[in-house]
Amino acid sequence: MPKKVLIITYYWPPAGGPGVQRWLKFVKYLPEYDIEPIVFCPENANYPLLDKSLEEDVSKETTILKLPINEPYKFAKLFSSKTKTISKGIISSKENQSFIEKILLFIRGNFFIPDARKNWVKPSVNFLKNYIKQEQIDTIITTGPPHSLHLIGLELEEALAVKWIADFRDPWTTIGYHKKLKLTKKASKKHKELEKTVLNTADSIVVTSYNTKREFSQITQQPIKVITNGYDVEHVENSVLDQKFSIAHIGSLLSERNPQILWQVLSELVSENPSFKTHFELKLIGAVGSDILKAIKANNLETYTNCLGYVSHKEAILHQQKSQVLLLIEIDSEDTKAIIPGKLFEYFNAKRPILAIGPDGSDVEGLIHQTQTGFYYLYNEKEALKQRILNCFELFLNGELNVTSNAISGFSRKALTKELADII
Repeated sequence: MPKKVLIITYYWPPAGGPGVQRWLKFVKYLPEYDIEPIVFCPENANYPLLDKSLEEDVSKETTILKLPINEPYKFAKLFSSKTKTISKGIISSKENQSFIEKILLFIRGNFFIPDARKNWVKPSVNFLKNYIKQEQIDTIITTGPPHSLHLIGLELEEALAVKWIADFRDPWTTIGYHKKLKLTKKASKKHKELEKTVLNTADSIVVTSYNTKREFSQITQQPIKVITNGYDVEHVENSVLDQKFSIAHIGSLLSERNPQILWQVLSELVSENPSFKTHFELKLIGAVGSDILKAIKANNLETYTNCLGYVSHKEAILHQQKSQVLLLIEIDSEDTKAIIPGKLFEYFNAKRPILAIGPDGSDVEGLIHQTQTGFYYLYNEKEALKQRILNCFELFLNGELNVTSNAISGFSRKALTKELADII
């Protein structure tokens, strides 16, 4: 008889974006390892992105439990369109923040600890306690952000003595946007206390990056396992390569993730190389921060830029496979070394050259070098970056722009689910 495991998640189809992918795929493959996943999620969540195509990946045999959630974003958006962008994680740079945005960030950081879904904790615990007893479930998993869901696990573990696995898709108090919440000393202390309590109470901790494991190891002695995000085998039709020399960024491009070095290099190449000017296209797929658009305009790249906005996951996969070069940008900060965007693994599977810019010593840098899937540059390596793009362009003109990746099969969703099944 399959072992039952209860998975508590905020993001679930029809939610779109990277937050839903991880557990959607785990749930898809866990039954192959004799584990029956039961999913608990909000009934009426205020998802910033929707992608109904992801519902096709949910088996009709999977038990989905839903409970209504009361979210402040629904009320706050009556006062400002900034509420929706903040809920997506798009926060303007400090100098460009309006008064309303500053107020919203202060309220979000200091009155909703750990996050705006905190009011879902108590009703969820009350509902799940009875369900867990009735179904004789002995293992629960919480996944955050939102990290308030770990508080559901905390209370259930204390009340029922179930085995609790806490999954962190992102860090808690050290992630970049956390510092933008204008926290008071009291609020900051409360976040750290909750983080420490969760890390020291959960029976097992799962993280998505090696830097996060090192960070959490300073706080807890509980076992920590790195299970990265991954790629699924996607069958995409008509993925013929773009005729243009397309450099594509797929996913949200936040304002602070603004690679001035890249815009300068591309602007110079357009000015200096007539052939590059003729063939070049910059594709931005997903939400784009206003500061990014301003920088593109300032560098005279508007003519060559194609902003497609948010597309379905299937369309995103298609663009990954069609584009000549795949772009990955991370903020040049100590805090971002532990961030491994989920799209990196889909980039691996697209088998197109990856061009990444980020901080020295990041997990992304290590993975790109390990898999031989592309090139990684620091923010002070302008000339090397320029030469690499030019080299890629010359290979493109000769029909030879390809990548020979190494050892990416371990990052398939099915292989990663086997690692999770071993912990369960």
